[in-house]
Amino acid sequence: MLTGTLTTLRQIRDGDLELLWQRHADIDDRGLYFPIGVMSWPKFARQYSENGFWSEEEGMLVISDREGGILGHIEFFRTANYLDEFELSYQIYGKENRNRGVATEVVQLLTRYLFEKSKWNRIRLMIHPDNKASVRVAEKAGYTFESIALGVWYNRGVNHDLAIYRILRREWAALVAPSSAS
Repeated sequence: MLTGTLTTLRQIRDGDLELLWQRHADIDDRGLYFPIGVMSWPKFARQYSENGFWSEEEGMLVISDREGGILGHIEFFRTANYLDEFELSYQIYGKENRNRGVATEVVQLLTRYLFEKSKWNRIRLMIHPDNKASVRVAEKAGYTFESIALGVWYNRGVNHDLAIYRILRREWAALVAPSSAS
């Protein structure tokens, strides 16, 4: 488990599966900037039974509050076999759980975990340029705007541009290095 001030990240348990699939299938709760594709229940359950949504190159963690209530999920995955990077994707369930610092904290927690446990040199977030909340998350978590990928994401019947935010291992190390003033 990864524990922050507001949240805990943990692997998925058998008892979480139905709720996670219901949240996955609820495209109305995703907002304008989260993909609307839905996986079937049999495929979702099969993927969980194969590896618990966890491997060296991809994984999903439950975001829970201090009392254990599920607030959302966060994922990491390889972007391409020839790139030395992961991408993160997260979803906070329910409007009542958004704009409270949860997403920023879980991005920071998973970024730390991935850099501390693996050799990957870079982690990126792909964000719709109009998604101001996720842009704030990226910036507050120490990610840097890199570029715009034009027309790269097809969602809701339209091709969209995405902003690429990234953090390199050396940038992350500089953020977490002990202050020389102490």
